Amino acid sequence: MAPKSRKAANGSANPSGSTSGEKSPSKQAQVEGETAVLVDAATTHPGLNLAPSAMAREEVKVNNASATDMKHACDDALKRFLSRPELFKQIHTHTDVRLALGWASVLVSAGTGFYGYKVEFEKSKPVIWAGLILYILLTVAQALYAYFVEGDVVFVGKRKTFDKRIVTERITVSSKTIPSTPSAPCPSYALSLSYVRSASGGKTLLGKGRAGAERPHNAFFDAQGVMDQEGFERWVGGIVGRVMQGPSE
Repeated sequence: MAPKSRKAANGSANPSGSTSGEKSPSKQAQVEGETAVLVDAATTHPGLNLAPSAMAREEVKVNNASATDMKHACDDALKRFLSRPELFKQIHTHTDVRLALGWASVLVSAGTGFYGYKVEFEKSKPVIWAGLILYILLTVAQALYAYFVEGDVVFVGKRKTFDKRIVTERITVSSKTIPSTPSAPCPSYALSLSYVRSASGGKTLLGKGRAGAERPHNAFFDAQGVMDQEGFERWVGGIVGRVMQGPSE
C-alpha cells in the first residue's frame, strides 16, 4: 500500500501561505506600553493621502543624548511631511511677525547709532533716548509674542477643497518635550493638534477636532541617532487622520 503523501499527513495547505503565528498588519502592536494602531493612512480622511512619502530621504542623524536636538529633528520632519503639495500649505505668520519685529529693532538701533555719530552729542540726546526706548519696546514685543502667542506651535497649515462650495481646512500643531522620569527614563516627544473645517470664508463651521499623542524619542531614533523618518511620518499621519475625523456637519 502506497504511503500517504506529506500534504495529506500534515493536513490541507493554507492557500494564503501564512501561518497562524503571523500577525495581520491591522492588529495592534504594543510599543513602549502604548497601543499603536497601524492605520491605512490613505483611508483615514477621504481625498487626503497621509501615507509616508515614497520619495528618497536624506539621512537625519542627531546626538541622541540631546533631547533638544531630537525635538528639533522631529519638528523639521513634521513640517516636511505636512507641507507636501498634496497635504497642506504652510502658513508662516508667526515667523513673519517675529522677523518683522526683529528687523525693526535692528533698523532702529542702526538708525539711532548713525544719528548719534553724525550729530553733536548734546543735540542728539532726545533722538537717542527715543531710539533706545523704541528698541527696547520692539525687543520686548518680540519676546512676548514668541512666548504668549506662538508658544509651542511648530506648524500651521491650510488647504482648500471644493465640495459644492469652497471648503477651507486649517490645522495647527504644537510640540514639546516631556522630560524623563524614573518610570520613563527616555524623554518623550508630545504633539497637540487642532483642526477646523469651514466654508464661506470661515463663517460656516463644518467640523473641528483636537488630538494629542506622545511617544518616547527612542521610538524614532536608533542607538546611533539615525531617525526612522518613515515610522515618524506614519505616526504623525495617524494622528492627523484622527483629528480630521472630528465631529462635522
